[in-house]
Order: sequence, then C-alpha cells, then structure tokens
Amino acid sequence: MENLLFLATVYLLSAVVIVPLAVRLGLGSVLGYLAAGILIGPVLQLAGTEAKDLQHVAEFGVVLMLFLIGLELEPRILWDMRHRLLGLGGMQVVLTTITVTWLASWLGLPWQTGLAVGMMLSLSSTAIVLQTLNEKKLMRSAGGRSAFAVLLTQDIAVVPMLALIPLLAIGDLSAFGTAEIYGITRDLTATATDAAGHGAEGVDGHATTLVTFVEGLPRWGVTLLTLAIVAAIVLGGHYLTHPVFRFIHSSRLREMSTFSA
Repeated sequence: MENLLFLATVYLLSAVVIVPLAVRLGLGSVLGYLAAGILIGPVLQLAGTEAKDLQHVAEFGVVLMLFLIGLELEPRILWDMRHRLLGLGGMQVVLTTITVTWLASWLGLPWQTGLAVGMMLSLSSTAIVLQTLNEKKLMRSAGGRSAFAVLLTQDIAVVPMLALIPLLAIGDLSAFGTAEIYGITRDLTATATDAAGHGAEGVDGHATTLVTFVEGLPRWGVTLLTLAIVAAIVLGGHYLTHPVFRFIHSSRLREMSTFSA
C-alpha cells in the first residue's frame, strides 16, 4: 500500500511540474504526460511493478472520456456528418488497411497477418487527438470537424474489426486471444477475491469455463458471439436505460444518481 501511495505521489507531482511546462512551450498536455511517463519510467526508474496495477485505474480515464463523447453525441449530428463519416473517415480506414496489408505481403507476411496489422494501424487514439484539438481550439473549425468525423469512423469500425479478426487466425484458434481472455478473467477473479474475501474457487471455475467455451467455438462462432455481445449492449442500452433512469428519478435520492453513475 505504501508503494502505491508513493507511486501515486510521484505521478501527480510529475504531472503538476512537467505538463504545465510542456503546455507553456506549446507542446500540449499530451506530450507533457508522455514526457512525464518517460522520465519517471525508463529514465529515473521510479515506477515499480505496481505500475501495472495502476494502469487499470488510468484506463478508466479513457473510458469515461469516451462515455462523455457518447452523451454529447446525438444521432442527428451523426446523420449530418454522414458524408464525412462514410467518405473521409471510411476512405482513411480502408486506404490505410489496404496499404499496410500490401506492405506486409511485400515483406513476406501472410495476408491474414497483414490485414490484421493494417486494421490495427488504421486506428488512432481518440483521447490524444481530441485533447489536442480542444487545447488548440480547433474542434469547431472545418479541419477539427473532419478530424472528429475520422475518429468517430475509427471507433465505429472497431466493432466489425473485432468480429473479423477471429476469422483471420492462422492455425488453432486456441492460440489466438486466449491469453488475453484468460488474463481478463483472472483480473476479475482477483477483484472478486479482494472484495469478498472468499469464493475465489467458484469465480475461477466460472472463468475457466468461459475460456474453455470460447476455445471450443469455431472461428465463425467467435465472430457471431462478438456480434451478439455488441448487439446485446446496443439493445440493452436503448431499451433498459430508460426504465432504470425513471426508477432512479422517482427515488428522489441524489445518492442513487451518484451510485448509478
């Protein structure tokens, strides 16, 4: 616990000192945060092994930022931006994917590997780009709106990419993605163990069953499972949020709103 507090102090102190300096020099806060991470990591080696645990906390910041973007985004705005989304954004994703796939094939890699790498490299960080556009006050400019449309297209394109990648697996599917899935389930198991203090065997058994179930699916089954999960999230968000929010509002308790958020 002391090490975590020490690391948190180091992170906050480096952010307070280095990030304003980077902004003053015109580099932006994103480069300031990256410079702070390089300084306390590889240079000074102040970040210990506990940094991996804090990484999950840091990822919540990106999730919350995308959540805020979703709240502010209306379907009408998406419809008004359809030409940029399908034209500019779609062209960027498709051309980048095709170019990287061709380069990978030229280097002798299988086309499945090249296509997977091309899809990954066609995406960019929404968090970094939006933060930079906001700092430069370019979000309301024509270029800023075009960049935002490209970012939205990339975020939407992630769904079909996730569904397609299992079909590109070379060889046995069990060697593709299993480590990541099992890592997630192990994290869930550890969290449940820390919170409840007991019952880890049951949670770990369910986690292992989940991994075994995914391993046993054919590639097209994993693709259908991915699409089904996304569809369930979309439909659940559309049909379940309204009754839940009505219930929270009827309670007249501010704590309920905070808890639900």
